[in-house]
Amino acid sequence: MSDHPDLLKLFFGRLTWDALPLHVPIVMVTFAVVMIGALAVLGAITYFRLWGYLWREWFTSIDHKKIGIMYMVLGLVMLLRGFADAVMMRAQQAISFGHSTGYLPPEHYDQIFTAHGVIMIFFVAMPLVTGIMNFVVPLQIGARDVAFPFLNNFSFWMTTAGAMLVMASLFIGEFARTGWLAYPPLSGIGMSPDVGVDYYIWALQVAGVGTLLSGVNLLATIVKMRAPGMRMMQMPVFTWTALCTNVLIVAAFPVLTAVLALLAMDRYVGTHFFTTDLGGDAMMYVNLIWIWGHPEVYILILPAFGIFSEVVSTFSRKRLFGYASMVYATVVITVLSYLVWLHHFFTMGSGASVNSFFGITTMIISIPTGAKIFNWLFTMYRGRIVFEVPMLWTMGFMITFVIGGMTGVMLAVPPADFSLHNSLFLIAHFHNVIIGGVLFGLFAGINFWFPKAFGFRLDPFWGKCSFWFWQIGFWFAFAPLYVLGLMGVTRRLSHFDDPSLQIWFVIAAFGAFLIALGILCMLIQFAVSFRRREQLRDHTGDPWNGRTLEWSTSSPPPAYNFAFTPIVHDNDAWWQMKQRNYRRPLDGYRAIHMPKNTGAGIILAGISAALGFALIWQMWIPAAVSFVALLVVAIGHTFNYQRDYYIPADEVARVETARTELLANHV
Repeated sequence: MSDHPDLLKLFFGRLTWDALPLHVPIVMVTFAVVMIGALAVLGAITYFRLWGYLWREWFTSIDHKKIGIMYMVLGLVMLLRGFADAVMMRAQQAISFGHSTGYLPPEHYDQIFTAHGVIMIFFVAMPLVTGIMNFVVPLQIGARDVAFPFLNNFSFWMTTAGAMLVMASLFIGEFARTGWLAYPPLSGIGMSPDVGVDYYIWALQVAGVGTLLSGVNLLATIVKMRAPGMRMMQMPVFTWTALCTNVLIVAAFPVLTAVLALLAMDRYVGTHFFTTDLGGDAMMYVNLIWIWGHPEVYILILPAFGIFSEVVSTFSRKRLFGYASMVYATVVITVLSYLVWLHHFFTMGSGASVNSFFGITTMIISIPTGAKIFNWLFTMYRGRIVFEVPMLWTMGFMITFVIGGMTGVMLAVPPADFSLHNSLFLIAHFHNVIIGGVLFGLFAGINFWFPKAFGFRLDPFWGKCSFWFWQIGFWFAFAPLYVLGLMGVTRRLSHFDDPSLQIWFVIAAFGAFLIALGILCMLIQFAVSFRRREQLRDHTGDPWNGRTLEWSTSSPPPAYNFAFTPIVHDNDAWWQMKQRNYRRPLDGYRAIHMPKNTGAGIILAGISAALGFALIWQMWIPAAVSFVALLVVAIGHTFNYQRDYYIPADEVARVETARTELLANHV
């Protein structure tokens, strides 16, 4: 019996009843709201008997199109959580002046701004970017699927598992209070002995595995599975940006994995990689995290640049101006993204020579980015511009992103950065680039390719409402932060003493409210569009007039994408295949070999989430069991040879005949 407490310790680790935030009213109310929403969704799925359909057709799917859609659904769901954190921060800062301490205690506020950054980068922007690449790239290069279909499913569920761990930290234990990059010594065991940093480490490790494998998959797909005749300089611009993005993922994410592993060793086994004891150095962590972190910014923005290229060409009714220069600019940005990481910490004391080098390279990287802006403007010049919702997001991006880029060049000057680096000016700049560049691009892409995914357009009225609320709300929310930053106001503070600053924070909170209306309009847009899908369906099969919707596939494409492998002659081949004079094969269909769905991906990811949770709470017996189960399922899956099936030739002929008749009516 004397060993019984030790056994319980091995089983439950640090997890006790005290880990539940029963004494924090805000968290308990949030928990109640989330639980009510979750139960409502689960109840609806059960009532309409959708579990079997979702398991067979979606959760176990290895179809790149369905996986891409699930990635985007995950990103939009996590956007609601990440934006809720932003609203809480803005409300706290708007009322916390003088004797008023606001409604958030400092330790809770610190968790919120850390979670906001982590969620928005890792679980909103990354899933949305990966989802659009997953959906579009195989269609653009004439492939039936990605190179490794099962790996694609596994990658998605690993990302979802990481998101689940972050969400669990809201209700069991707490999240890190370190900022979204978790610098030591603040993230070390001495200053953060609780589980917050452990949640951070294992959530990002699990999700990072999914992102890395997705990068390998898409890179192999683009390099090895292009249609016959499609040379590198005949790839669509979006495919080029996806290629460069996945090169960055494969090169950068192992660095993140390594640095988080070293931090975990410091916390778990007492090593001293990032402490001042026994030769450790916290600045090594800062260097490593930014060697990953700055390419990560371009991992997010490059696909958005590709989306804007497709949208501008389509809605200007012209070929993209300067295709080759766009490709070269993309490659130059990819290379230079590895030569600028140190501008994130000019103040570390490196000296004038090092700071000068990184300041100059930071300014140089703005040149290819500026070249892209001019290419888009020249594409629009004398074009027949149609102001559809994707084009509005693109034009809003051009205005917003250029201003964000100029403030970035300001921060690239080391003397200016010495004054501004820890101020709200930097926060405004970063959001200027990420929201104005990445999110606006992703929203443009969702509106642009939605008809290809579902066969009908998103409602334009609510789409325009969402755009205008986002665009106006953004400037109300972040222009005051530029002003406050120039006044020297420090970031990450939950309380201010100077009452003259309050009006600026109130304006910023009003901007957050407008952005919330923009998100609400987007949700209404989805709901209205699905209810009015027959009215919004374009029966020509091509709502954007045949310009850039990925070959002559129907909308939505069949499971196999292409009955015949397309053959490419130039970089507008996929558009030419949708013209009246294009001769489509009308016979000779064969049965098409396709891989079967599999549940191994979601099972492996679920076990990985359990392993991560056990390691967070140091539950060594569940951790060992989860690790063994992970190995058993992974090895067992390698013996699963029965993963293939054939779509019969007569079924292919029926689908293709219907599609040919549909496209024959296209003007």
